[in-house]
Amino acid sequence: MSKIRVAIIGAGNRASSLVQGVEYYKNTKESDFVPGVMHINLGGYHIRDIEFVAAFDIDKNKVGKDLSEAIFAPPNNTTKFSDVPRLNVKVERGMTHDGLGKYLSEIIEKAPGSTSDVVDILKETKTDVVINYLPVGSEEATKWYVEQILEAGCAFINCIPVFIASEKYWQKRFEKKKLPIIGDDIKSQVGATILHRTLVNLYLDRGMPIERTYQLNTGGNTDFLNMLERERLDSKKKSKTNAVTSQIRARDLDIDPDNVHVGPSDYVPWQKDNKLCFLRIESRHFGDIPTYLDCRLSVEDSPNSAGVVIDAIRCCKLALNNGLSGALIAPSSYFMKSTPKQYTDTEARELTEKFIKRYGKEEEKKG
Repeated sequence: MSKIRVAIIGAGNRASSLVQGVEYYKNTKESDFVPGVMHINLGGYHIRDIEFVAAFDIDKNKVGKDLSEAIFAPPNNTTKFSDVPRLNVKVERGMTHDGLGKYLSEIIEKAPGSTSDVVDILKETKTDVVINYLPVGSEEATKWYVEQILEAGCAFINCIPVFIASEKYWQKRFEKKKLPIIGDDIKSQVGATILHRTLVNLYLDRGMPIERTYQLNTGGNTDFLNMLERERLDSKKKSKTNAVTSQIRARDLDIDPDNVHVGPSDYVPWQKDNKLCFLRIESRHFGDIPTYLDCRLSVEDSPNSAGVVIDAIRCCKLALNNGLSGALIAPSSYFMKSTPKQYTDTEARELTEKFIKRYGKEEEKKG
């Protein structure tokens, strides 16, 4: 079975957890259990079949270093759970555009030199799939990279809330190039959004209306620092809000926008990569008697989404193998918050399993 050649845009905490995870589980037997991934062998590809071949960043602490070193360089502060051997993948100087906001620029010094030739690097490394891990609010930088990816002929996984896979314009661009895309805005395995969606569906399944709800999140990684710049937060709030309210609209119900608040709320440096979610749902049960739910969730943010990305990478490779193009509806609906089409998470998982069964190679699964 061939490798899946992967390039990463942004060597931050999430990239660190992804790279560590591939190393951590590379020798896992297919009969073992791995938390956070759908299958150890997904459609013929083991976790170890993911091979990192290129990386881009703008941080002086990371550019020029081997990816195995850059993922542990400050300001990265996620938990280290695996040593990573030298990968022989130099972190190249990426494009800045709007990727460096006001607060990040106070702790990150841009690497000297000009932007590397992204198209040539992706072609030379024969990259299959490119992952976007840019900071939230990097609208122009993301679109610039998408143009390079389309020209280089790679599949794309958009892990941030810049709307690419969910927009018709970009869907058609990827279709025209015969390339697949999964997006937008990665869901964690069990994070604030998936928990909120699940609880909303529980209430609706039991015949109880959602009258008011909020989701407040705090964290101490660079994502939360970056989102102190409120204008960079707009797409993130839209993405997280839609991920929840879409479940209400799917029942032909509605909720006043003033009664929903979903989004990051503050940066707490000592939390590092740990994220705290405070969630509340107000409803009423039989006899119109009020009922209230308050919930607190604590997770290590970056590892919580790394397994999801491992599955997304392998689904993208299956799409490439089978000549699929444009937005991949089923995988996007399961792995992402803002998708071309919203389903419940149970429906999305079932559709993704069918996708894997249909496009995976049986002879390679057996091998």
